[in-house]
Amino acid sequence: MFARILKHRLELQQPQEVQDPVTGDITLAWTTIAYVWGEVAPLSGREFIAAQAVQTEISVRITIRYRSDITNDWRILFRNQIYNIAAVLPDLLSGLDYITLPCTEGLNDG
Repeated sequence: MFARILKHRLELQQPQEVQDPVTGDITLAWTTIAYVWGEVAPLSGREFIAAQAVQTEISVRITIRYRSDITNDWRILFRNQIYNIAAVLPDLLSGLDYITLPCTEGLNDG
């Protein structure tokens, strides 16, 4: 993986349940875990058609250096756009160099 390919600054966020101190209600809040460099690439026409057979919402592929803690419950914030992680795919050679994250575009919930 060449460092020059990882040219986009990404914010990794993890969901956490937070209890309101007044009402006691449990709500979902997003906590920033890390800022990482990665590549955000829209799917090509061929990839998009192939992805529709499996998942119609997949719109981008994000590649970052390997991390063992990421799950598909997390999301990525890039240029004020939220991307929900659909899967975590290790690289084909060692499985420890980088991961590819097929993502769907999410709603900006603040």
